[in-house]
Amino acid sequence: MEAFFSSTVGVFIAEIGDKTQLLTLFLAARFADKKAVIAGIFAATLLNHLLSAVLGVMIASRIAPEIVKWTVGMSFIAVGLWLLVPDKDDDGDRCRWLKYGAFFATLVLFFLAEIGDKTQIATVLLAARYDAWPAVVAGSVIGLMAANVPVAYCGELVAKIPARAVRITACAVFCVLGVLTLLGAGLTL
Repeated sequence: MEAFFSSTVGVFIAEIGDKTQLLTLFLAARFADKKAVIAGIFAATLLNHLLSAVLGVMIASRIAPEIVKWTVGMSFIAVGLWLLVPDKDDDGDRCRWLKYGAFFATLVLFFLAEIGDKTQIATVLLAARYDAWPAVVAGSVIGLMAANVPVAYCGELVAKIPARAVRITACAVFCVLGVLTLLGAGLTL
């Protein structure tokens, strides 16, 4: 249950103000079929975060548990500090996918946007930390969906949440997860 809760909350907070949330706003404005956009986000996130969790489990299974705890703990803190840096809006050349319809365009664009994203890296780390990858995947997908579905339906209201406050809160959550992981690794303060 801890893996599910940590994944849901951590990914939800990390997603607020993220470039994929801006992509959701763009896609929702572009396509009238909000359900297809949301279905595309769900499918892309499930696939991306499932692959991320498998990677996290593989890493954890090949490295000594103490090294995993220290690496994951320090990585959580690094991701927390990374969250303080605002995302750049990088639409790039992805708009060519829009001609394939709401679901397919969203699936492809969202999957590509999630590669190397903070929420993907967080999912890898959470799967490496917890011995419960299905709970991590479920939590990370729910967290990401909880942050993006409201944007698809009422983006102008979500855009009013101060990004700086969200980044600071997300940083604190990931740093706390990092410290708790390090304490489990034998760090004494």
